[in-house]
Amino acid sequence: MAVTLEVRRHVDNDGDVLSDDGVAAALELGRHLADVDFAVAVSTGAQRATQTAATIIAGAGRGVSGGVVVEPGLRSDDEDRWRAAYATAGSGHLDALREADPDFVASQVDVLGAALRRVADRLADGQRALVIGHSPTNEAAVLGLTGTTIDPLGKGEGVVVVGGGDDWQVRAASMPD
Repeated sequence: MAVTLEVRRHVDNDGDVLSDDGVAAALELGRHLADVDFAVAVSTGAQRATQTAATIIAGAGRGVSGGVVVEPGLRSDDEDRWRAAYATAGSGHLDALREADPDFVASQVDVLGAALRRVADRLADGQRALVIGHSPTNEAAVLGLTGTTIDPLGKGEGVVVVGGGDDWQVRAASMPD
């Protein structure tokens, strides 16, 4: 079974809501993705992630048969510990975060990877999901699912994860010009 997960970081925000620039960026991203058929859009449950997903879909001008759903397992229960690891590491790169707090990051990679696998398991062969989350938890989820470490994602940036079972490939997601 091969499915596709387009994992992206939410766009620019002001607190837990999108800024005006974030709304404009998500609409443009949606126009860029107008030819992509998503079976479902998935959010961590944070308003900025859910708003990004819905605004991308609005910008694409097409429906998503499975709607916008929440997978709370894609959001860490310990954001303060991530911030502390970042402060210690001086970087958002997952390798640096693992050096700063190895046991915590390893456990989060497992938990977040399992949540991303649940998203993949929702899809039928050939289907695609749009997954909107945060950094560095997106990067940890991708590592947990695929075994591949990716660079930190900027706002709106993402990766495309294709595969199934234990066989996954990761590539950069395209961005609007």
